[in-house]
Amino acid sequence: MANVYIILYLLLSLTTLTSSKTYTITLPLSPLFTNHPSSPTDPFQSLKLAASASLTRAHHLKHRNNNHPSTVTTQIHPKTYGGYSIDLKFGTPPQTSSFVLDTGSSLVWFPCSSRYTCSTCSFPNIDITKVSKFIPKNSTSSKLVGCTNPKCGWIFGSDAQSRCNGCNPNTQNCTFNCPTYVMQYGLGSTEGLLLSENLNFPGKIFNDFLVGCSLVSIRQPSGIAGFGRGLESLPSQMGLKRFSYCLVSHKFDDSPENTDLVLQLGSSGDRKTSGLSYTPFQKNPEVNPVFREYYYVHLKTIMVGGKRVKIAKGFLEPDSIGNGGTILDSGSTFTFMERPLFELVAQEFEKQMKNNTRANKEVETRSGLSPCFTVDASGDNIELPELTFRFKGGAKMALPPANYFSFVNSDSVVCLTIVSDDAAGPARAGGPAIVLGNYQQQNFYVEYDLENQRYGE
Repeated sequence: MANVYIILYLLLSLTTLTSSKTYTITLPLSPLFTNHPSSPTDPFQSLKLAASASLTRAHHLKHRNNNHPSTVTTQIHPKTYGGYSIDLKFGTPPQTSSFVLDTGSSLVWFPCSSRYTCSTCSFPNIDITKVSKFIPKNSTSSKLVGCTNPKCGWIFGSDAQSRCNGCNPNTQNCTFNCPTYVMQYGLGSTEGLLLSENLNFPGKIFNDFLVGCSLVSIRQPSGIAGFGRGLESLPSQMGLKRFSYCLVSHKFDDSPENTDLVLQLGSSGDRKTSGLSYTPFQKNPEVNPVFREYYYVHLKTIMVGGKRVKIAKGFLEPDSIGNGGTILDSGSTFTFMERPLFELVAQEFEKQMKNNTRANKEVETRSGLSPCFTVDASGDNIELPELTFRFKGGAKMALPPANYFSFVNSDSVVCLTIVSDDAAGPARAGGPAIVLGNYQQQNFYVEYDLENQRYGE
């Protein structure tokens, strides 16, 4: 297992091993931009928003409708509302837009035109009037995607042309544009038109990149860079062999702190990155095309304080209709678990912590998290059971307490940052049983080896 202390070594190793056959792009990645000087002062409000958003996001991923090397490095920025952002440049001349890094979806889209509107977008530390908007008329390479363009079918399926009013499906002379897309993201949605544009990196340009020009959004203040497994995703369109990142702690949300997102083009063969252990990606369920976008990993065991939690196989292995299994989602804040699985994990924590803590129901109500414990020590003196995820192939995530507990009330109370269905809403079984969110991935260097179909950490 690699941790934050070997990140520089790993990045230097990548640079050293890059040959004439590879090209690497490095971009800054951070938790999301801010236009206001301070974050909300009520920690319970922030936790409750993150918990609610994580639960809603999990429902969306589990029950979505099917309606529709070279290396590059960019910075990743942490954001108050639980995501991480990168900046990308589209157009000629290039225009810079901010995007949420999302491994749970595939379309890349940005706020588009000077008339772009976003309703219910009053997030802490975000001034929607200052969100960057792409202006197509200012780009000489901007083109609307037509109905007969195969890329229209990436979003609307093989019958895309039949959805274009006035087009004869039996002719190739249709001049109509690809239909308006609508994308759902759990908490919100976005709607717009598809563009063909240039994606610009220093010394390298990707022509005819499919990108969404969103005109109207709900609760989506920033664009989204889909890093899923669909044809329209950024890794697919760029032909990436690998991408990797280390998410800086959420304690740096909306600060200048950031880390790097490394995008690698060109084959490295079966070479493994030093310090990482790997688990193969599982085969995606075929029954629901939406599930084909996800990165499924074979989680074998969950350990609490060194004790194995007894989990039914049905939660860990996706069945023929896509129920069960574990997916990776950088767009979720807190990890989601189906209720029966969550209860087993929570009960094991309660059992091991009962001698030096006591339940705090008031904080559970105010934070939206459970279980919460009042502890007799504070800060670094708190002894908490270690949470470990073990994967097929030997990879494991042995998490530090800050990755699965949130410390509130001057560190006198801790709450487990894993969510599940509860009395606030009926359980909805089906779809992935576990969604590993970005809170649990903080300060871990992870690699998506697309060429060899494996996940390294």
